[in-house]
Amino acid sequence: MPSLFMNSVPIAEEQSQKVLYRILDANLDRAREGLRIIEEWCRFGLNDASLTEQIKHLRQTLGSWHSDELRQNRDTPGDLGTALSHPQEQQRDTLQTVVQVNCCRVQEALRVLEEYGKLHSADMANGAKQMRYQLYTLESKLLGHTLRQRLAKAHTYLVTSPHDQLLAIVEAALKGGIDIVQYREKSADDEVRLELAGKMKSLCHQYNALFIVNDRVDIAAAVGADGVHLGQQDLPMEAARHILGPLPIVGRSTTCPEEMTRAINEGADYIGVGPVHATPTKPGKAAAGYDYVRYAVDHAPMPWFAIGGIDLTNVAAAREAGAPGVAIVRAIMQADDPTLATQGFNQHFR
Repeated sequence: MPSLFMNSVPIAEEQSQKVLYRILDANLDRAREGLRIIEEWCRFGLNDASLTEQIKHLRQTLGSWHSDELRQNRDTPGDLGTALSHPQEQQRDTLQTVVQVNCCRVQEALRVLEEYGKLHSADMANGAKQMRYQLYTLESKLLGHTLRQRLAKAHTYLVTSPHDQLLAIVEAALKGGIDIVQYREKSADDEVRLELAGKMKSLCHQYNALFIVNDRVDIAAAVGADGVHLGQQDLPMEAARHILGPLPIVGRSTTCPEEMTRAINEGADYIGVGPVHATPTKPGKAAAGYDYVRYAVDHAPMPWFAIGGIDLTNVAAAREAGAPGVAIVRAIMQADDPTLATQGFNQHFR
């Protein structure tokens, strides 16, 4: 076996082998533990037998590489890494974060196994490389599935408007059980938008709600938002996905059957259906009324939210017309008690 650091001071052959085995042992442990965490999410969170079996197979393959020979060189008390911990490791804000962090953890460990494995077993090195590529694909399925599963269960959707107590109102709505928050801001400086978007995302994830950015794909990407919402005059969906990647949610506003058809063909993850009533949020836009809501019931294959002048006096009518969810602006943003208002909307979907 070649010595480590061959161009520097050589390490004794026996010591060199011990170092190599400790590295392989530690990263096999790391990868197997990470895969087990991911496997539990596939099993209990997604209830997906196929994904569970794929992750289990990867974990068992790693187990077959984890020989007694490698384990015997373990020195946990002497491992400096056991005493080191980054502050970010002390907490997780959502189930999605747990899955995402552990996907990264496994990928990093597999890369180490690939490189150091070349000194131990060509089969291990090549297997780790192929497994790492496989996990990249699985990660997209896992995280994309997680976001879209939460989207499918969402009923209440807050679209914000400028307010000097914006974050306080958003948190009040989150306490009331809002499922999705969209940050909508048309006039503030980008630096302000970026700061608010980052804070709002953290709040949403603290309460296990989805966070969407209106229009601005760049800001959504910069803060790691769960998705972006596009109007009819915004970027094509293909361009938005090119910037954001396959995981984040992309929604589209629609006001008529033709626009709905376009959104369906584009592969929108969800759509807004409205405006049901005339609203100052869309000045000059004629109300689409409940006929369009009923049209969506029969023709929209993705999650959708009735929007436009929805408040506590007419949310029951939207539900009776078949709306599976509603998007709200003024009825929460201008409410005396946003938490109570949000709870009032949620009562119509229980």
